[in-house]
Amino acid sequence: MSLTDPDRLFPAEPGLRALSRRLYDSVADLPIVSPHGHCDPRWFAENTRFPNPAELFVIPDHYVFRMLVSQGVKLTDLGVPRVDGGETEADPRKIWRLFAENFHLFRGTPSAMWLNHSFQFVFGLDKPLSAATADEYYDHIDAKLATPDFTPRALYERFNIELLATTEGALDDLKWHKEITASGWGGKVVTTYRPDAVVDPEFEGFAGNVEQLGALTGEDTASWDGYLNAHRVRRAYFKEFGGATASDHGHPTARTEDLSRDEAAALFQKALAGTCTPEEADAFRGQMLTEMARMSLDDGLTLQIHAGSRRNHHKGVFATHGRDKGFDIPGRTDYVGNLSPLLNAVGMEPNLRVLLFTLDESVYAREWAPLAGVYPCLRLGPPWWFHDSYEGIKRFREATTETAGFYNTAGFNDDTRAFCSIPARHDVARRSDCAYLAGLVATGRLGEADAFEVAQDLTVNLARDAYGLK
Repeated sequence: MSLTDPDRLFPAEPGLRALSRRLYDSVADLPIVSPHGHCDPRWFAENTRFPNPAELFVIPDHYVFRMLVSQGVKLTDLGVPRVDGGETEADPRKIWRLFAENFHLFRGTPSAMWLNHSFQFVFGLDKPLSAATADEYYDHIDAKLATPDFTPRALYERFNIELLATTEGALDDLKWHKEITASGWGGKVVTTYRPDAVVDPEFEGFAGNVEQLGALTGEDTASWDGYLNAHRVRRAYFKEFGGATASDHGHPTARTEDLSRDEAAALFQKALAGTCTPEEADAFRGQMLTEMARMSLDDGLTLQIHAGSRRNHHKGVFATHGRDKGFDIPGRTDYVGNLSPLLNAVGMEPNLRVLLFTLDESVYAREWAPLAGVYPCLRLGPPWWFHDSYEGIKRFREATTETAGFYNTAGFNDDTRAFCSIPARHDVARRSDCAYLAGLVATGRLGEADAFEVAQDLTVNLARDAYGLK
């Protein structure tokens, strides 16, 4: 018995399916380039076993616990930690049984495909997960995790990962990345510079965070010039000790600004004093995106803008469980107007890479593709979060290819905390892209030889280029 169909995601029409399969076979075994994600570098530094199946598959995966919560399951019953250290379910087998009893809720979703791929191809399971098989699953996975072949580094190598990027805040000491480097292990795990805590005036403890940034860098972060210098110092630190190839910015909007030095300095002082209005806070975040783009011209880091997530929609869950647990929800996002200041400042720079990510699919054809189809610095990041699915990838390709082509896009990022889902997500992307390419060939819009070349580019080459990995 198989949990997955070998022709999953390929068209039903026999000729198209055969061509899709041949295109997929040409890229299926290429290495995984994972240049943006949220795995824990500590896994690879310490290389100890994953604790148990629940902590591997359930507790860290917001795709999983969101669906279960939507059907009345409590986060505390799933072992999701509380920010105050309060009581949550501590028995991993009990958490796993609750997950298994509700696994039917994921039918038809990308999560089911990712999970079944992991169960079958990583752990060798061949029967569906359910309440009846919960303990069998748990015991089997737990036993595998106790063996050397299932340590983080062993799985990294087994997954054929060429590069894996984690994401750390600007104040992180990069201890685990330093330990990975010092270990002499050959795997390439790099960091990403995520400065939200020190560029967002609405981030909790912003002024204290900026003060700490100054202490780490020896710069006077009470002044605008010293504050900018501190970012330069930290970016260099992330490159030297974490191999950083990119910065990442999770902003509620894609707003950018290009204020005069005096205007920016005055706004910065209001941010430090905690007197910014919401409009001024958004303007400051926008100014910092343009400042970061200018820094990228100097140090080569790719600038990633993850805009449009309305964070922490449920204030009570946010207060109890913290960031990334409070039901982030997509929202409408403007790019043409909001990116204009940044693009007028640096948009024609051919050596700058600005990667856009969106949760607002309505902008694909109207805003995204025309912008990336003309500004040399822009690349379109792949469908993110709710949309990194077969349908989401198909909609993205159909809406952007006509105007932006393939070569103004950035391949595929899995953007995950769930380590075992990485090969599953990349497999979905490869199958989805090959199905789309087969349709272009069948309708005379792309030569077959070109399709095989594009498949390779979408799988590895565009990501390498977008993140300066060549």
